[in-house]
Amino acid sequence: MELILALAIGVLTGSGVWLLLRPRTFQVIMGLSLLSYAVNLFIFSMGRLGLAIDKEPVLQPGLPQDLAHYADPMPQALTLTAIVIGFAMTALFLVVLLASRGMAGTDHVDGTKGKDVQEMP
Repeated sequence: MELILALAIGVLTGSGVWLLLRPRTFQVIMGLSLLSYAVNLFIFSMGRLGLAIDKEPVLQPGLPQDLAHYADPMPQALTLTAIVIGFAMTALFLVVLLASRGMAGTDHVDGTKGKDVQEMP
């Protein structure tokens, strides 16, 4: 399980960095989203018992109240908060992308028209 999770984090990070280096604004936004997903998986996996099986999520009477018997809620709470913030930032980036495209007439990050972009009528 740990190998699959590490590979998923690595693939998401590599794809996100590659998309961040692309010249188009939409590709940059998608790269930021993939990096956000990679960081969320990393935070979730860093919980000592985040990937534990058969651990109680809620306190049970008769069991000691330590992390040896319960799942750690902190990585889950941090990941949920990061997902909500990432969704809001993606929406903001898309609005800025549309405004920039409307004002500049191009969707390149540096504002110049590439060879593959045709003039807009």
